[in-house]
Amino acid sequence: MKTNLQSWGLRARHSIFVLPMVALAALAMLGFSELAYQQARTRMDDLVLVGRIRLELITLLQRLTDAESGQRGYLITGRPEYLEPYRHASTDVRASLDALQRFYLADSDEAARRQLGELREAVEGKLSEMSLVLSKYDAGKHGVAADLFDSGIGLDKMQSIRGLVNQLSNRQNAKIERGLSGVFDTLLLNRIGVALLTLMAALVLVLYLRQQRALGVERQRQAQRLLDERNHLEREVARRTAELTELARHLQTAREDERARLARELHDELGALLTAAKLDVARLKPRLVGVPEALERLQHLTTTLNSGIALKRRIIEDLRPSTLSNLGLLPALEVLCDEFAQRAGLPVHSSLTGVALAPSAELTVFRMVQEALTNTAKYAQASEVWVTLDSQGEEARVEVRDNGCGFDTGGPRSGHHGLLGMHYRVEAEHGRLEVLSSPGQGTTLRAWLPQQPLVASPESPSLQG
Repeated sequence: MKTNLQSWGLRARHSIFVLPMVALAALAMLGFSELAYQQARTRMDDLVLVGRIRLELITLLQRLTDAESGQRGYLITGRPEYLEPYRHASTDVRASLDALQRFYLADSDEAARRQLGELREAVEGKLSEMSLVLSKYDAGKHGVAADLFDSGIGLDKMQSIRGLVNQLSNRQNAKIERGLSGVFDTLLLNRIGVALLTLMAALVLVLYLRQQRALGVERQRQAQRLLDERNHLEREVARRTAELTELARHLQTAREDERARLARELHDELGALLTAAKLDVARLKPRLVGVPEALERLQHLTTTLNSGIALKRRIIEDLRPSTLSNLGLLPALEVLCDEFAQRAGLPVHSSLTGVALAPSAELTVFRMVQEALTNTAKYAQASEVWVTLDSQGEEARVEVRDNGCGFDTGGPRSGHHGLLGMHYRVEAEHGRLEVLSSPGQGTTLRAWLPQQPLVASPESPSLQG
């Protein structure tokens, strides 16, 4: 039996229906308590009405008694001041009857309303009797007034009134007893309901605390699982990032190698063809001295070949800058800035200081400046550009700044693959890239790359432009 109770208690604690059922029971108890309160309030209102009726009945009987006493005093003494209680009482008695009529309109007791009608008739009769006796007395018919007074009609009326008042009072007393009994019963039920509700609240609190403890344990387990999964994901992301970085470095290297191969082939193959063509034109020129039209066409062909050779050189320089391989980073950047200034029509202010970088890092710096100048020409709408290369401790700093329209670095934008490529290039060289821009404030690209130990030389090259 004990095992069965423990098993039932365990199932109840872990059941999802326990708390809803207890909550519904608590709501039912609250509804019952509210209903009992409304019933008690209704009974109290009824008791207040009964009290007012009893008070009005007593007041009515008191006023009739005062009126009768005033009548007797006037008949005995003949002094008018004794009539004051009578005059006031006759007015107040009718007011009491009207008040009782209003009170009984809210009462569902038909027998009490009939008795109130009988009481009204008896009171009106008594007032008429007193008025008749006083009118006879005032007319000088004292004997007739005395006979009417001694006839016992007024006494019978008063006894009838007292009887009706007692019956109505007894009815109200019975209602008071029933109302008080109902109020006490309601209070008892409320007491029982509050006790049950308190027990339910304690049960709900115990269940809630147990469920909170279970939820806390489950939260800890979930948090540990999430932490393990996050650590696994972080390791996976780090591994994938390293793979992507390595792949990006490989792709950049392959791209630069392919550019170098294409540059060599263009220089060797296309250069040889164009040079041979130009030499053939030079051999033909002396033989066509007497043919002006042929000389003109030959001159045009020479110009075209020169343009082709210049185009070939520009393409080769774009693919693989020969100045970078032959002269170094500073002359290559100087030539790049000059050519961009001529081509874009923008003044470029350069401040270039010698730095010690690996060949791959020098190529990264050159490509970064080249990409930044290209973006400036396409999107910035700038009027001036500044290019800076200097040394900061163990790092080389390269910066390209313009005074163009700028952009929101935190917002979405299209065509940002160039910046993404810069990031990968710089990170592949163990450096870092910073992009500073805001609408209307221009754009600044700044990168730091680690330097190699400087090789002793007579002087460090420096170019200012």
